[in-house]
Amino acid sequence: MKTAIFPGTFDPFTIGHFDVVQRALQIFDKVIIATIGDNQKKKTLFSSEARAAMIKQAMQPYAGKVEVVIYDTMTVDFCRAHHSNFIIRGIRTVGDYNFESIMAQANQKLSPVIDTVFFPSRPEHAYICSSVVRDILLYQGDVSAFIPKGMEIAAISCAKK
Repeated sequence: MKTAIFPGTFDPFTIGHFDVVQRALQIFDKVIIATIGDNQKKKTLFSSEARAAMIKQAMQPYAGKVEVVIYDTMTVDFCRAHHSNFIIRGIRTVGDYNFESIMAQANQKLSPVIDTVFFPSRPEHAYICSSVVRDILLYQGDVSAFIPKGMEIAAISCAKK
């Protein structure tokens, strides 16, 4: 069974992230969505538990093929622990590619058996990023066009105050 790891903060999980998982499932038997825990330097709007709950809710149609886990280790160590040699990443822009390419090379240096598979964003999702969704949420805007169906209520009700 080929398992891929999709690591990220996912604050919150967007339709772009959802699309990457759907596409990855055409290649991999299982995708583990690994959301970064709360002890990171990155300030998040949602707790790691809220993020994981929203992702699980969004991924219900893929139960058995998608697992959601909170992690706080290096991604390559997480891959080893879950017997995966693949990291998947979505790429929206050239800037994303530059950053993700550097991370992929560093991860491969740390563990030569781990490869990163890039999924370019579909044009209709290229402008969607978690930081834009957070800003809309902070001003009580409608985010339904930016996040997977079924997350609207969870996203609004789980936000940290």
